[in-house]
Amino acid sequence: MRLIKRKQLAACALLLLAGAGKAAAPEAASNMESSRTVRVTGHYDNAVGTSDAASQGVITNELIVNRPALRTGELLEFVPGLIVTQHSGDGKANQYFLRGFNLDHGTDFATYVDGMPVNMRTHAHGQGYSDLNFLIPELVQRIDYKKGPYFAGEGDFSSAGSARIRLADELPQGQASVSVGQHGYVRGVVADSVAVGAGTLLYGLEVHRNNGPWDVPERVRKVSGVLRYRQGTQDDGFSVTAMAYRNSWNATDQVPLRAVESGKIGRFGSLAPGDGGDTSRTSLSYAMRQRTENRLFELDAYLIRSQLELNSDFTYFLANPATGDQFQQSERRTVAGVNASESWTTALFGLPLRNKLGVQARYDRLSPVGLYSTVDRVRQSTVREDKVREASIGLYGENTAQWLPWLRSVAGVRYDAYRFNVASSIAGNSGAASGHVVSPKLSLILGPWSKTEFFVNYGKGFHSNDARGTTQTRLSDGTPSAPVTPLVPTKGMELGARTEWLPGLQSSLALWRLDVASELLFVGDAGETEASRASRRHGIEWNNHYVAAPWLLFDLDLAASRSRYTQNDPAGNHIPGAIDKVASFGVTVTDRGPWSGAFQLRYFGPRPLIEDNSVRSASTTLAYARLAYQLNRKTRLSLDVFNLFNKRASDIDYYYASRLPGEAADGVNDRHFHPVEPRSVRLTLSYAF
Repeated sequence: MRLIKRKQLAACALLLLAGAGKAAAPEAASNMESSRTVRVTGHYDNAVGTSDAASQGVITNELIVNRPALRTGELLEFVPGLIVTQHSGDGKANQYFLRGFNLDHGTDFATYVDGMPVNMRTHAHGQGYSDLNFLIPELVQRIDYKKGPYFAGEGDFSSAGSARIRLADELPQGQASVSVGQHGYVRGVVADSVAVGAGTLLYGLEVHRNNGPWDVPERVRKVSGVLRYRQGTQDDGFSVTAMAYRNSWNATDQVPLRAVESGKIGRFGSLAPGDGGDTSRTSLSYAMRQRTENRLFELDAYLIRSQLELNSDFTYFLANPATGDQFQQSERRTVAGVNASESWTTALFGLPLRNKLGVQARYDRLSPVGLYSTVDRVRQSTVREDKVREASIGLYGENTAQWLPWLRSVAGVRYDAYRFNVASSIAGNSGAASGHVVSPKLSLILGPWSKTEFFVNYGKGFHSNDARGTTQTRLSDGTPSAPVTPLVPTKGMELGARTEWLPGLQSSLALWRLDVASELLFVGDAGETEASRASRRHGIEWNNHYVAAPWLLFDLDLAASRSRYTQNDPAGNHIPGAIDKVASFGVTVTDRGPWSGAFQLRYFGPRPLIEDNSVRSASTTLAYARLAYQLNRKTRLSLDVFNLFNKRASDIDYYYASRLPGEAADGVNDRHFHPVEPRSVRLTLSYAF
């Protein structure tokens, strides 16, 4: 399936291809399949001949199970160059950084789980909100990642990149584990797959409790469950999957530096002890794959129900000196969607071709999505409340042609259309809007020569804006405001190389650039949409994965980027929060008798916090380590250490005005930070059955 899925079809060539080369199709299919099949051992399936860009690849289950992760969302940190952090409680979506972006909670990075979108558009807290806390990491089979807008099958939110997480259909053996750690950390997981009728039933359950190091205990109370029934094979069968998740927590958000330096609160203290939230997510999905001699039909359909209530207070007593500035962001959402595609191989005048046509449709219903003023999580007034209906359809085609043994092209085009309907509590903000965008794509792959290939990639993409902004005529305070552009176009290009010249080493280098027409974003904290300027980002990435011996693996990933607004402004042209340097180094040791272990070092570089670059964050370097011992054939004991060197650093930094009691009415501009958690240890006992 993956071989077909990566090589797809350009719509402009389809009419020519439909009736051509039928007699040669089986031979063409055989030649193209054999030329692309590569066996790779290691953490990443990024061998020469397996992708259409130097920055595209696959993360295998071997890496996921052998490296410790502090939070579930850190699964995405296995994507080279991507940083996953948190500025609030662990029931909330993580903060993501990649390719010069502060992606907030997911804008411009698309995430999917078995074809279901994780990004939530027109979200109460932030556009593209991606909460991965519902996942059970032990059930993740692989992660396919792509960077840049070069792939016709990737649509909204994918301009910086995308990750498609694939869950296992069955497990080689049942597994149960119990983890305990400091600060009240307890986690239990049980999972197995059993034969039922003509198929296989997989189940998984996770229960998680944690207080964290915070002065106000986090009191995470999380439950996740998965049931999947599958018949057939991955390329010729179907599956039905039900998932459920619920979480509640207290939150210690970022705090002002002056409050810590003055001794008002400790490093892990809080100025808003009533912050926190609860969320839930349930889903039912169906996936079907049907392969014939030279065709593959794929269908995914899903239904998702979710809710969120998030209570936050970042400015304390700036807006409401008497009762405080706490607000609640709330939504109730239903999402329905379907993805279908047909892939086939053929030949035109002896030229082997691989083609793909696809359609992706999605409908979001929010009843309602709202912003409220609160005190200790009790609503006092409504800032705004909206009922939203948002529908979209994406059509795409892609064609892969093997022109010469050393030259392959991938040409594609994508068309997306959106329809927004908003019923708002603010007079003048109700209405309907629509938008559409055409996104051409082109990639050239040259080689391999001496186990080295080269890539030239170009493509246009987009991200959608919050539906509430598309019909907005005034802000919540009554100030007139113009509606925002429904769909914001982006344009990217990349030059890359990948080599396996040195035995055991997979190495790739990418030079990239990405232009965003306008970084328009609905600001959930304020309940309104703000428009920013056009921007340009460019950078370089170097990724290395080395199998030094069957039991010893090394990973080294380096990335640097430059991000600027392209329209001059006296305030400055730096983009606040834009990441510029990332480094990651990992070592994994397996099968040394009963012993195994892993070490991971991650560097998160400094960022500008305001447009003139006069205030910058510090860098953050963290190390994780694991030591494991196989007690017997079925039982394993592992020790994970997070923040190994006990660094006093920030998970994230911001710079803005807040007001503490007794301060001036306009507040104080200050650095606000969320500290990394101190060194912590977790012990896990695993049993296979």
